[in-house]
Amino acid sequence: PKTVAEFIAYSPVESQEIMLKLKNLIEITVPKAEGGISWNVPIYKHHGVLAGFSLAKKHVSFGIDSLTEDVRTSLAAQGYKTGKKTIQIKFDQKVPTAELQFLINEQARINVVKFNK
Repeated sequence: PKTVAEFIAYSPVESQEIMLKLKNLIEITVPKAEGGISWNVPIYKHHGVLAGFSLAKKHVSFGIDSLTEDVRTSLAAQGYKTGKKTIQIKFDQKVPTAELQFLINEQARINVVKFNK
């Protein structure tokens, strides 16, 4: 795939709704973010890497550098598996919109500060 839309369209049907929600959430939260394919997965950039997602066998993995311990703990309590910079969203789970929007805004802020130094 050469675009985020193609990546989603070529993915298994059970994963597409989550990826569409992630795509829309990123684009609404940071309208100037540019989406594309990097490292063979959808990545959005805004003054550097903003966020991205990838497909696994039974979940979609959302990646963002600004994932804090507080948010990770909150998401784990809601049943999401998290890593240092990733959140796994199983095909039967809802996208944790509020938490992800907070993280996307925070990463955009961090990127702008770094860019303007």
